[in-house]
Amino acid sequence: GNVGGVAARLLHEAGCRLVAVSDVRGGIYNGAGLDMPRLLRHVRENKYVEGFPGADRITNADLLTAPCDILIPAALQGQITPENAERVRAAIVVEGANGPTLPEADPILARRGIFVVPDLLANAGGVTASYFEWVQDLQLYFWSEAQINERLRALMTGAFAEVRALAASRGVDLRRAAYMLGVQRVAEAKRLRGLFP
Repeated sequence: GNVGGVAARLLHEAGCRLVAVSDVRGGIYNGAGLDMPRLLRHVRENKYVEGFPGADRITNADLLTAPCDILIPAALQGQITPENAERVRAAIVVEGANGPTLPEADPILARRGIFVVPDLLANAGGVTASYFEWVQDLQLYFWSEAQINERLRALMTGAFAEVRALAASRGVDLRRAAYMLGVQRVAEAKRLRGLFP
């Protein structure tokens, strides 16, 4: 998919070793790492990851519990459930999809010490980039891709730092802290503007 494909490409470019990916037909796994340029070429030519040489076929359910450092559920909601949360082997879950972790699974991941970057924070980059596009259109002044990436990086890392600091100060997880910060900002905007602009 779009989120997972871009994430895989960017992580590979950053020097990460990707061991598993999946799409609507299933997944592939190679503990030694997937050849990402070759895999991306395979997907362009064949549309799906199935049949990629040098990897074992796995189900999407197996991908969620495959041994890895970072798990990025990037397509569907409700993928991490109370039934499979005990078997997630990643140290970090970064939610690229909307709602990939069921609320009942959150406490299980927390009890196991799995660090979850919630969807509200992890996949806000697309909305932020759309905001940048709107700002540029209003001003009729357009930025380079490097400028957009620089501004996006600054905003996203700043947002992560704020949410993490609030989570630490209040003793809550990142999901709760992200919601707390979001509600606080909306309430403050309403207070300043009044109910009827």
